[in-house]
Amino acid sequence: MLPLLALVFGLLLVAGYHFWGRWVERHLAPDDARATPAVALADGQDFVPTPRFYLFAQHLAAIAAAGPIAGPILAARDFGWLPCLLWIGLGVVLIGAVHDFSALFASLRHGAGSIAEIARVELGHKSGRALMAFIFIALAYVIVAFADITAGSFASGGEELARLAPEFRPGGAVALASVLYLGLALAMGLVQRFLRAPLWLLTVVFVPGTFAVVWFATLHSHWLVLDQRAWGLVIVGYCVLAAVTPVWLLLQPRGYLGGFVLFSALVAGLAGIFFGGHTIQQPAFRGWEAPKALGSLFPFLFVTIACGACSGFHGLVCSGTTSKQIARESHARFVGYGAMLAEALLAFIALATLMIASDAELAGLTPGTIYGNGLGRFMTLFVGEENLRFAVTFGAMAFSTFVFDTLDVCTRLGRYLVQELCGWRGRGGALAGTLLTMLAPALILLASEPGSYLQFWTVFGASNQMLAALTLFAVGVWLRRLRRPSWFVFAPMLFVLVVTSWALVCIVLLNLRSAGVSVPALANALAAGLLLALAAFTTLSGLKRLRRASS
Repeated sequence: MLPLLALVFGLLLVAGYHFWGRWVERHLAPDDARATPAVALADGQDFVPTPRFYLFAQHLAAIAAAGPIAGPILAARDFGWLPCLLWIGLGVVLIGAVHDFSALFASLRHGAGSIAEIARVELGHKSGRALMAFIFIALAYVIVAFADITAGSFASGGEELARLAPEFRPGGAVALASVLYLGLALAMGLVQRFLRAPLWLLTVVFVPGTFAVVWFATLHSHWLVLDQRAWGLVIVGYCVLAAVTPVWLLLQPRGYLGGFVLFSALVAGLAGIFFGGHTIQQPAFRGWEAPKALGSLFPFLFVTIACGACSGFHGLVCSGTTSKQIARESHARFVGYGAMLAEALLAFIALATLMIASDAELAGLTPGTIYGNGLGRFMTLFVGEENLRFAVTFGAMAFSTFVFDTLDVCTRLGRYLVQELCGWRGRGGALAGTLLTMLAPALILLASEPGSYLQFWTVFGASNQMLAALTLFAVGVWLRRLRRPSWFVFAPMLFVLVVTSWALVCIVLLNLRSAGVSVPALANALAAGLLLALAAFTTLSGLKRLRRASS
């Protein structure tokens, strides 16, 4: 049953790319005779023309973080795996991949401007400012939730490693593997920049190095042992430094290596699904109301899964970093649409790690635990049961490190946003923008108890999906202004807008009931209310502009 589901799901993704993705591409009409911003504005820092596959790997590593792993597992435990699978499969082909592709292409045609800049041009100056505020709040929630997850993994390694040998320090192994992985990325960037080594040689040397550092970390798991609070501060400091580092030195090589780790996780997951002999032990449907869920299947299934089917954060990556590196417009479908489909496959594998476990095996486990255990079991097909420690460490690093990568990208995007808003230029402006971006998340992390990310997850998910709806709205208005078909972005925009508005209203009401006893509840209620107000203002302003454009 599980292999058949995987086969059908894979065929759906392939068909979506070759048919629906190509249909969307025809209406966007890429033209390789036009110089992309990466070519026209090449500066060796932010605007860097990048080979298509290299950029695909970097982009996939930037967008694939905790969302497509934790979200499907959380939702499936509440509502069953079938509604999750339907939303991931249909949602990614018709909504999520269309969002990513169209956002990337619209950014290319707006000088690699951010989503907020596109909104300012297409929806009006006030709408652009409102969307900037919306994005800033959404980024803060991404950073808070993901930094807490990563710090917890570095401190304890997650429960997925806790039952191994008692002398083994799981948190230290994951932390050391992640730090060495970043060191490899820096070395690769330097070698490529100054020695001009060909890409195939860099791949042969540095990709196996990522596996070597995982093995090394399992042997020296006691080298990096800090508590969660300390790791949180270290991660904040790293993000500040990484956000002002040239893309060739860290972001590009780290993303490229990260893409191969993700590819390895995908291969291991698919091998386990097809050849591991696992059977489905979880119910396909648990009901419309789940006792542990925040609310009913509609709307919370969609915002809990977050990035597996559709993600507004991806639009920020597409327009913030990726559009500055596209060498040809014809690469946009492969990078934008294709990488989103690959993330959906990652979400399916994460869902499979839950489906093959019994209720007794899942009792008390976190999503990271379930994924790490499952991926480790899948990987033993390649490395053997005797190397379970290595396999599960790799699974934990694949979860933790890509969250870490996303934190880096989020900080850089926030820096771009602040610089765009304030008109700051140069290295000083970049540093000031980065510090302002990290200020609110750092304060929230210091004021919250370690492990509080679950309290912020639903606001993160709802804001993430709402941002996707607003992005699709801006792209649709742009297409209407050009007299091109736009229903393929307006239809999914309307669905996502309704669902996320519903979810945010529920979040405000539910958190206000507990506001007297919880600081995170007060923050969630305030943030959800602000997000609703900003989204409503942006939408209404855009409708006025759309009405004028249509008259």
